[in-house]
Amino acid sequence: MPADGPSTPPNPPLGGLITPKDLHAITEAQEKARLKEAQELEKKRQEEQNAIHDAFMHQHIRPDAKERFTRAVRAAAERGETEIEIVRFPSSYCSDGGRAINNFEPDWPDSLTGFAREVYDNYDAYLRPAGYKLRAQILSYPGGMPGDVGVFLHW
Repeated sequence: MPADGPSTPPNPPLGGLITPKDLHAITEAQEKARLKEAQELEKKRQEEQNAIHDAFMHQHIRPDAKERFTRAVRAAAERGETEIEIVRFPSSYCSDGGRAINNFEPDWPDSLTGFAREVYDNYDAYLRPAGYKLRAQILSYPGGMPGDVGVFLHW
């Protein structure tokens, strides 16, 4: 015979119910997976940056540079321009991080390395005597720090 009054359901068993401890473990595992993925992406990005830097440091002026140079300056002059950008690179490639260029110091070419130094040396040997001028400037300031350097040849 049924008991008088409302019956109370029995407490459900905890088996199969996810616990806060389980939830914390899931969250922690997800955070670890995201951190690992971020670290792998950063490692890949750094390897790519190192490869680009290495290529810049070992790049040389091409054998057809004179013809390419002549075409580029002629085309610029035909457009009414008086300068062309001849090389662009991160300021971190400079021996001083771009400080001399940023401060317009007269000895800024001494801070150039790799391909940029080779470009400058060729300018100094062949283009300066022909009447060309060269200038370098910081083109961007990500986070308030010098970013890319542009080297411009003008006439």
